[in-house]
Amino acid sequence: MAGGVLVTSTNGRQYEGKVTMFVLVTCLVAAMGGLLFGYDLGITGGVTSMEPFLVKFFPSVYKQMKDESGHESQYCKFDNELLTLFTSSLYLAALIASFFASTTTRMLGRKASMFTGGLFFLIGALLNGFAINIEMLIIGRLLLGFGVGYCNQSVPVYLSEMAPAKIRGALNMGFQMMITIGILGANIINYFTSDLESGWRISLGIGAVPAILLCIGSFFLGDTPNSMIERGQKEGAKKMLQKIRGIDNVDEEFQDLIDASEEAKKVEHPWKNITELRYRPQLTFCSLIPFFQQLTGINVIMFYAPVLFKTLGFGNNASLMSAVITGGVNVLATFVSIFTVDKFGRKILFLEGGVQMFICQIIVGSMIAINFGVSGEGSFTHIEANFLLFFICLYVAAFAWSWGPLGWLVPSEICSLEVRSAGQATNVAVNMLFTFAIAQIFLTMLCHLKFGLFFFFAGFVLIMTIFIVMFFPETNNVPIEEMNKVWKSHWFWTKFVSNVVVDHDHKAVA
Repeated sequence: MAGGVLVTSTNGRQYEGKVTMFVLVTCLVAAMGGLLFGYDLGITGGVTSMEPFLVKFFPSVYKQMKDESGHESQYCKFDNELLTLFTSSLYLAALIASFFASTTTRMLGRKASMFTGGLFFLIGALLNGFAINIEMLIIGRLLLGFGVGYCNQSVPVYLSEMAPAKIRGALNMGFQMMITIGILGANIINYFTSDLESGWRISLGIGAVPAILLCIGSFFLGDTPNSMIERGQKEGAKKMLQKIRGIDNVDEEFQDLIDASEEAKKVEHPWKNITELRYRPQLTFCSLIPFFQQLTGINVIMFYAPVLFKTLGFGNNASLMSAVITGGVNVLATFVSIFTVDKFGRKILFLEGGVQMFICQIIVGSMIAINFGVSGEGSFTHIEANFLLFFICLYVAAFAWSWGPLGWLVPSEICSLEVRSAGQATNVAVNMLFTFAIAQIFLTMLCHLKFGLFFFFAGFVLIMTIFIVMFFPETNNVPIEEMNKVWKSHWFWTKFVSNVVVDHDHKAVA
């Protein structure tokens, strides 16, 4: 399969090329790195609601959950620091790993990082599946975190560099699609293993499957032309570029990649450079987009969905099935973003998703307030429960075609080569830091803020939507190495970029 594509940037630069089967398959294999992250997001909440798992590792939570004395409100039944540490320890490890992954990705290539991530995740999944004590469980979680950190660092960059600019958004969103498929698969597995005595072992151990697939797949992937040039393999890089573009004449694009690489080599300290004035837009978006992504509250729904639905009075199987339904909506809605992101652009998806999430969170928070109040005593009728699930699904859909995929796409496509690894590491680190923070404090926040927790997240959705309106320039259909033109034409960012010149030592001077 090959379709003709003429890639056009906003400054008139054009690269000829085709959408080849090779690049589609390559990006599909690489995107499997998202399966690891998604599977863990989906599996954790289901496992932590399984009674045999709680009895073995968290007996105090099990006792609290079964307490019918009325001393504990519905909001507080799962509030336990050790239980949240089990969930959140992975993201702390991913945060630490992202900084090591940045160096690996730059010096050894993108595919080396993907293989390393798969290997860490494989060992962690096996340790969790065979865990006999809490220490073994936490060590396994930490190794899973290292795997997620390496994959989340390398995969989005790999996809953005391999894809033609015309369909970069759609191919990069393959990563988010795999995350959603991983979540859905995990929810389905949890549903069928929940009644088994050792069902939690099956759920946790199956995480080894996507890890094995990624490890094997990474052996057969070619590295990106950008990465090969960065490591001095110019001849191989040109052949790879010809292969992924499906044409022999790639001289113009290849020369632009070489020029960008030469400039990047003059940068001795990418971490120091990204803090300079001329990279202020990149640093801002690589920091604030993952921050805002977590403050949408989505991971509360994703890795605590069964616990949350159980807290709200759904039965055990009903809560797991509700998680399967939201996971299915997540997958379907991600397809919407794949088919629209390169047609309508990034900004419109950010804005529509933000408005829809805000409305849904207000409605969900209000329904919980009316039925449970401040005391946490109450229940939903069957009709009310379905109504609540409907609005949670609308919220998940809005996230899945906006902040979900764009939270990975935008940071991976806005950084020039000299700060790309540092920018993506910043993106992953901030993402994991706030995923860790939200995971660690959510059950406590639910206990204390009660229904107000949903209003808390709605407030942040409003803030981030205003931020996008004011400060985000459209990056659709712009080749990565030409992205600097976007900042220079923006009313706010031009003051940081346009007033910076480069001296003969290639140092920024205001």
